[in-house]
Amino acid sequence: MIGNKTYNNVINTLKNIGSYHYNITTTTTGDIHDIDLEKNTLFPLMHINPINVTTGRTQLNYSFQIFIMDLVSQRADWTPDQIQSAAFLNNEQEVLSGTLQTSIDIISIFRNSVEQSTFNINDINDPVYFAEQEFTIEPFTERFDNLLTGWVFTLEVQVYNDFQTCEIPVPKTEGGNGLGE
Repeated sequence: MIGNKTYNNVINTLKNIGSYHYNITTTTTGDIHDIDLEKNTLFPLMHINPINVTTGRTQLNYSFQIFIMDLVSQRADWTPDQIQSAAFLNNEQEVLSGTLQTSIDIISIFRNSVEQSTFNINDINDPVYFAEQEFTIEPFTERFDNLLTGWVFTLEVQVYNDFQTCEIPVPKTEGGNGLGE
């Protein structure tokens, strides 16, 4: 039987995906304003922004904004053959292409339950994290002060929860569960 997954389990799984993915160097969690904009972070970056948790009959649905971003590099000496946009003398198109593919990889892991065992889940044949919704992946450029470019999408991770009352940390009463029965 699959045990209930906590917020910590879900966040740690997302962080592990970021750690194992070859095209992500740093993974952070928290409010969008927690992203290190001083260029001390090694990029590409995956940032996990918690949005909310909703309940279903037998599941919890954790919603996160997932940011996949990288620095756009600029070179004054680049020729139009070396860049995608001669007007800006930068590699923005290449950064958008790479970060989009990384976003799709993350969605694929949850949508298809592929390789979940790699990310600290016990049995690939018994996946415990699901994402069944359709995704809108939105590009951003220059959203931040240091030419970060990438994509953001909302990931709703569904996990089983049986809503047991036997293990609620309240005093037990004789013949009841301690909740006024």
